[in-house]
Amino acid sequence: MTRTVSGRTDHVVVVGAGLAGLSAALHLRGAGRRVTVVERDEQPGGRAGRLHLGGYRVDTGPTVLTMPDLADEAFAAVGDSLARRVELIPLHPAYRAAFADGSSLDVHTGGEAMAAAVEAFAGPREAAGYLRLRAWLEQLYRVQMRRFIDANFDSPLDLLTGDLARLAALGGFGRLDRRIGGFLKDERLRRVFSFQSLYAGVPPARALAAYAVIAYMDTVAGVYFPRGGMHALPRAMADAAADAGAALRFGEPVTVLERSGDRITAVVTARDRIACDAVVLTADLPVSYRLLGRRPRRPVRLRHSPSAVVLHVGTDRTWPQLAHHTISFGAAWRTTFDELTRHGRLMSDPSLLITRPTATDPALAPPGRHLHYILAPCPNTEIGPGGAAWGELGPRYRGELLRVLDRRGLHGIEAAVEDDCLVTPADWLAQGHAAGTPFSAAHTFLQTGPFRPRNLVRGTENAVLAGCGTTPGVGVPTALVSGKLAAARITGGVRRPAAQARGAAR
Repeated sequence: MTRTVSGRTDHVVVVGAGLAGLSAALHLRGAGRRVTVVERDEQPGGRAGRLHLGGYRVDTGPTVLTMPDLADEAFAAVGDSLARRVELIPLHPAYRAAFADGSSLDVHTGGEAMAAAVEAFAGPREAAGYLRLRAWLEQLYRVQMRRFIDANFDSPLDLLTGDLARLAALGGFGRLDRRIGGFLKDERLRRVFSFQSLYAGVPPARALAAYAVIAYMDTVAGVYFPRGGMHALPRAMADAAADAGAALRFGEPVTVLERSGDRITAVVTARDRIACDAVVLTADLPVSYRLLGRRPRRPVRLRHSPSAVVLHVGTDRTWPQLAHHTISFGAAWRTTFDELTRHGRLMSDPSLLITRPTATDPALAPPGRHLHYILAPCPNTEIGPGGAAWGELGPRYRGELLRVLDRRGLHGIEAAVEDDCLVTPADWLAQGHAAGTPFSAAHTFLQTGPFRPRNLVRGTENAVLAGCGTTPGVGVPTALVSGKLAAARITGGVRRPAAQARGAAR
């Protein structure tokens, strides 16, 4: 039996209307709690926000939606549904991978389609290896979801279940690149199924093979895009929470948590004092710990994931070789990760994610115009350039990224730009993200599962954390799970509907 907060929990204040906070709010309302959500911004979404850039509607955060069953579970908690609120468009292909040698591969989430694409790309032996890899990814997901992702931990001893032995038998505690290499020999294919570890903040050569579960989400479970952009998801969640009776208050940054002994008694915003019985904090860990006035003791300080430079550009043209999501790999690979995570340098031969949301939803741009989101991983501010350095470095790096893209086939991109917005680690710092990274604490072994900062904070009886810095970690699916787990710490239970079991079986 996992620990829950003590005492009354009739009225819960959720601080932050990002995906984790909205998930928590929906699950709490479904369990009969009175819920007030306070958000510093004027809109919901948190990292999944919305920027209006001229006539372009820009998603400021995640661009990839996987595991929609987890979002649907939050809606279902209040008798609603994702399908009623959001139109999801399956992406085919999920990604296009473009390599430095000029080759490219469309990554399909359907097994037969992907096996055929791999065979045409790299031959029948690699196609057979892909099918074995796919089966392993499905097993890995089934073992991890229930016990290691969708689970609250009170102690490392909570790991001691039969699923731990099954995960070990699957090779989950080996190294990711070596495990992927056991299925695929073509180095380009190995990149397609291992680059995701960078989301977890660890290079493939050092990441646990268990983190191939992210590749399962990206390459097996299906990739979707909400009509209206990724921001349509938190907007719909906020609407569902309001319709279910939650109070949502925007433009109200939290300034103080009032306390009586070990209990939070009120949340004070810039406008009001809100008495409460419990609180869910979804801000980045340093902000939450500052509000609480305490932080947990750890034997070593947290290590943070690499950051990213994001360049949003609205253009008067596009390029036919771009899919909705295109990964443009440089020739370098291992040295790229060393630059990002060890040496604190910008990538000398960058691998980039280029998202073209107007390929699926043209209404996100003015008629005849196109929107492109270019993400370049970069060092966080702990090991790379500090926030102040980006004032001069940012414009130079913008120009370098556009020149790289031009050389890789997006000819004339700089001249095609009508509106743009550059986001650097300095901007992430200004938003309160530790180490200038939106990807929070890295998923090293000692920052994973029960070793990750827990969602209960010692010394405070009725406060729970949610978001990517705590259990279970970084990403849209895990943020949604995080909110559910935080709600369970208050309500005393995690419901596992049949839909989740069906999702795990796909």
